[in-house]
Amino acid sequence: MALNILRSNGDGFRLHPVAPRLTPMFGFALLTVSCALASFAFACATPFAAFAVVAAAMLPLRPALLVVTGAWLVNQTIGFSALHYPIDGSSIAWGFVIGAAALLATAAASGVLRMLPQGRTPLMLAIALFAAYAAYELALLAATPFLGGEGAFTAAIVTRIGLTSAAWLAGLVAVCEVVRLFDPFGRKGAMSA
Repeated sequence: MALNILRSNGDGFRLHPVAPRLTPMFGFALLTVSCALASFAFACATPFAAFAVVAAAMLPLRPALLVVTGAWLVNQTIGFSALHYPIDGSSIAWGFVIGAAALLATAAASGVLRMLPQGRTPLMLAIALFAAYAAYELALLAATPFLGGEGAFTAAIVTRIGLTSAAWLAGLVAVCEVVRLFDPFGRKGAMSA
């Protein structure tokens, strides 16, 4: 019964914490709340690659992109209002680059998850995280010639943020498993109807 949430139902998606009709709203709520927590805890190091993998594992690409966009908007709202990011051209531009990188990470995770076989799903989520994180970091790195910030791409920083993303992915999958087990939204009843 371990990680039954990761079992494929033949639809290509790997996370099934709630009934399919509730998945977009659940994904949006899960990632926006998680993003709010991460934004306060990590500010600029929000684990968007982990969020991208969770969204891609729950939803088709278009809704996954919308859910990640919602999480990014929460991150930017908290950053500019509560954390007092400077309101200047560079900060605003970096905000948009981070958003674009998060969407690219979502597309990468979605593509990888659709190409991989359905078996051994925890491994598949790890591979998707690797692809999403690589896409995310490369998109951010590509902006440094125009916006600066090359110093944020040391091996130590990139590794720390990657490990943080892996921990967040594990935590988000655990939350999905708890929701599936407790079935607060009546998934089991809806499945038998």
